Amino acid sequence: MNQTNVRPASGRLGILVVGCGAVSTTFMTGVLLARKGLGKPVGSFTQYDKVRVGRGADKQYLHVGEIVPLASLDDITFGCWDVYPQNAYQAAMYAEVLKDRDINQVRDELEQIVPMAAAFDKNYAKRLDGDNVKTGLSRWEMVEALREDIRHFKAEKQVERVVVLWAASTEIYVPVSEQVHYRLADLEAAMKADDREHIAPSMCYAYAALSEGAPFIMGAPNTTVDIPAMWQLAEKTRMPIAGKDFKTGQTLVKSGFAPIIGVRSLGLNGWFSTNILGNRDGLVLDEPANFRTKEVSKLSTLETILKPEWQPDLYGHGNDEDTQYYHKVRINYYPPRNDNKEGWDNIDIFGWLGYPMQIKINFLCRDSILAAPLCLDLCLLSDLAARAGRYGTQRFLSFFLKSPQHDYTQGEEPVNNLYQQYTMLKNAIREMGGYEADEEID
Repeated sequence: MNQTNVRPASGRLGILVVGCGAVSTTFMTGVLLARKGLGKPVGSFTQYDKVRVGRGADKQYLHVGEIVPLASLDDITFGCWDVYPQNAYQAAMYAEVLKDRDINQVRDELEQIVPMAAAFDKNYAKRLDGDNVKTGLSRWEMVEALREDIRHFKAEKQVERVVVLWAASTEIYVPVSEQVHYRLADLEAAMKADDREHIAPSMCYAYAALSEGAPFIMGAPNTTVDIPAMWQLAEKTRMPIAGKDFKTGQTLVKSGFAPIIGVRSLGLNGWFSTNILGNRDGLVLDEPANFRTKEVSKLSTLETILKPEWQPDLYGHGNDEDTQYYHKVRINYYPPRNDNKEGWDNIDIFGWLGYPMQIKINFLCRDSILAAPLCLDLCLLSDLAARAGRYGTQRFLSFFLKSPQHDYTQGEEPVNNLYQQYTMLKNAIREMGGYEADEEID
């Protein structure tokens, strides 16, 4: 290994997951199986990918763990919070993502993962009705209770470091308020005043995690760490944060396929995306206020890849104002499919002399099977970033997320092009490994 200033991954890494549903139990079960040699962590960048370091005669392709000191799967200890009291084994069986025979191979370990009472507000997820919740607490008291949970978990499980991962449901949409969300002092004042309109429960988890020296990862499209007050907290606590919403199915396709249209200089009239999904996430998203949060996240991807202002002939057509192609996103709750999500994309493009063509993409994916390796990579890389002394927004983690974090107060645009995100990711690995970050992003 090259000379690196990253602190070694000594001791155990605690991963505290918010939510013990389909995604989290698939993630936990997969890690437990992989470290026993009973399954393979397919889809994980940190476990499989190789990155080029050096040029010319010095060029070599190394696994990520050969470049930087990643925490080992053997050193991971899981904990969680959930509104339902079932342990991780019961929750995994209920989710029906994995076969019983796979879950049963690590039953003993899963049964040890019992959810702590969740910081929950039914107004933010009206379709959920669990009773394993912290009751009668103001928003600030929620923060204090969650901080105590993290401290207790660290002491009881004897873990050196903790990462907190949100893999719970999508909350209702919280518009960013300059009065509450722009300054850390205002955010804290709103929490202490129990401002339930502007302070979502997820913000309490993020505040608690960062204050306890734990990186926080937002796997849903909630307004949580994508506000200036949280950026200030991450700077103050010297902890890494990233964007939001796991990039699993349709948005992964979009961020990878849209560049094909761009690099071939083809025109776009419209892109219609729809999903059917039947798990608990689908149930929550069936509520319009919760869907709005997801819609904002999914809509932002295309517009930063195919830009009308760059190519008005190609992308300045389609909608009523004739300023841009038409872009529509829909999610439909359909219980028979459970976790097996189906995404349809209809793409209306045009080519030479404006002649129209169409592309149809039908992705029959498994939501949690695609999300689990992202959970692993985000946890290991956030822990790595913390040990490397990197804090605040980690743009290199955009590769794994639908909504890359960006400073919209300064007019910064997110990078949504999958291949540019991949370059940023590899450059960060090189840099933390003591090599030159030598790949151009454009």
